[in-house]
Amino acid sequence: MMTSKNSCQFKYQKTFFNRQKRADASTDRAMMSKQVILVATISGLLMSGCQTTTSNDLTSSTPYQTSTRPSDDRNLDQQEIARVRTSLAAQYIRKNELDTAQRQLEKAFAADSRYAPAYDMMGVLLQQEGSRINLAKADEYFKKAIALDKEFVQAHNNYGVYLSQTKRYREAAEQFEIAGASLGYEGRIGALENLGRTYLQLKDNSAAAKAFLRALDGNRSSIIAHIELVDLLLEQQRVPQAQRLYDETLMLVQGQGISPRLLLQGIKLAAAQNNITTRQQLAHNLLSAYPLSDEAKQLKTWLNNPEAPWK
Repeated sequence: MMTSKNSCQFKYQKTFFNRQKRADASTDRAMMSKQVILVATISGLLMSGCQTTTSNDLTSSTPYQTSTRPSDDRNLDQQEIARVRTSLAAQYIRKNELDTAQRQLEKAFAADSRYAPAYDMMGVLLQQEGSRINLAKADEYFKKAIALDKEFVQAHNNYGVYLSQTKRYREAAEQFEIAGASLGYEGRIGALENLGRTYLQLKDNSAAAKAFLRALDGNRSSIIAHIELVDLLLEQQRVPQAQRLYDETLMLVQGQGISPRLLLQGIKLAAAQNNITTRQQLAHNLLSAYPLSDEAKQLKTWLNNPEAPWK
């Protein structure tokens, strides 16, 4: 699937709100306690070591969708051979054994020349190989899969990923819209996440937000949708909503580690709410754990000019 940011990352910016004046010393102590708890939570996530990886890879652990319609007049035994060969090819692609995968798909075509998933998988294979010649060939295989079986939703999703990789974002959005609207399709939430990411590439933040909200409606545990919406809300200075989604995100990734992007989001939220202690602690965590990350560079730039907008 479409992957253009590191794990746990695919574009979210949010807003700020003005902090109320502190009423008395006891309120200050309560707020400080809350900040310490948040920092402790994030520090604990850092200790767990690995980053969350929300992958939409075409050959990920999600079961590959095979043919979605009856075989018409085709030989059922031959169609079954094509199905097995295509499934084997998917396994070889996961292991990057592309030559072996290609041989399996040729056997699938020989068994059933109209088996749509075999054409889709060949498109995936050629896309993964990545050379200019094979990327050009992949386009025709995806189109062939869709032409053979318009109800084979995974081909639309996979074609959208290909189109995104080749920067044909408008066309990609059309394919993701089809997959994201297909109720019952196992990869529907991933298609909606990809749709949101594609709209971000098109600089259409409103459409992106709608796609991510649709993903959350379908699966409240979508880490990608959470993270992207936090950034979008921060960009609109809607800090309370961004904070709530951010807190949910921390719960979702608990035990999996925390990405530099999440740390930077926490810093932005703390800065927006004048939570100096939290901001400083998270900045220390980011610079210590991920000193060479893009997020660390953004933080350093901002620290040198706190009045400037985040970039």
